[in-house]
Amino acid sequence: MSGKFGRVALGALFAAGSLMGVFSVAAVNAPAAAAQSSAKANIRVIHASPDAPAVDVYVNGGKALSNLAFKDISPWTALDAGSYDIKVTAAGQTAGVITAKLPLEAGKYYSVVAVGKLANITAKVVEDDLSPLAAGKARLRVVHASSDAPAVDVAAKGGPVLVSNLSFPNASDILTVDSMTADVEVRPAGTTTVALAVPGLSLEAGKVYTVYAVGLLTGTPALGVLPVVDSANAADMTGSTAGMPATGAGDSASLLAAAGILLLAFSLVTGGAAIRVRNR
Repeated sequence: MSGKFGRVALGALFAAGSLMGVFSVAAVNAPAAAAQSSAKANIRVIHASPDAPAVDVYVNGGKALSNLAFKDISPWTALDAGSYDIKVTAAGQTAGVITAKLPLEAGKYYSVVAVGKLANITAKVVEDDLSPLAAGKARLRVVHASSDAPAVDVAAKGGPVLVSNLSFPNASDILTVDSMTADVEVRPAGTTTVALAVPGLSLEAGKVYTVYAVGLLTGTPALGVLPVVDSANAADMTGSTAGMPATGAGDSASLLAAAGILLLAFSLVTGGAAIRVRNR
């Protein structure tokens, strides 16, 4: 495991020299966030199933999203609080590969990620924290969405393990950290073998980072990383409710528009702890 994992898995995952650049431009992968409202729930769908075709998403019987492909992320959508019937189908088809009734609470942000290979596809719901950050702070989380990749540890170079034994399809804790640049190592869980050195990981103040590991360790599409950057500043957020059906009469919680399909990440690192850090 560790040999293949070290060479292929995480090597493909982060491509060390490019990670800083990935984070600096990652916002292009994240559609604009919905304006925060205590009366609305905000959702998006992520397609992270490596062998599933492009999908359509139905909410309460109406088509809400069309032709969402692997690694696609829908825009944030604000919905009235309530409960929604969700169905995910292959694009242009009507038979559901995922069906669910999902409740959303007002004032919260949810990413619905379809994970696993098509034969065992399932929905992973991740609650995002886009609440305001204190000055100089950022948030970071890693999500492991690669169904055939082993568990990993994330550690500071020459320092402590920060995230331990993160396995599919789990998400790390949300870490609030100082704006910083840190040197990080990703290792097969329980070992000191450096599968990937990640120098100069840059976290900007006021940003919320989620890193999804997606793809396959053995097979195609190859294991890779999907970094998503959101703003915690409500003034920077714009939203749309177009295309999302309303809840039925009497519903009182907003439902995730659909168990989309995609998200895997290895929550990468978190601050505070002597991380060999260069604070900005």
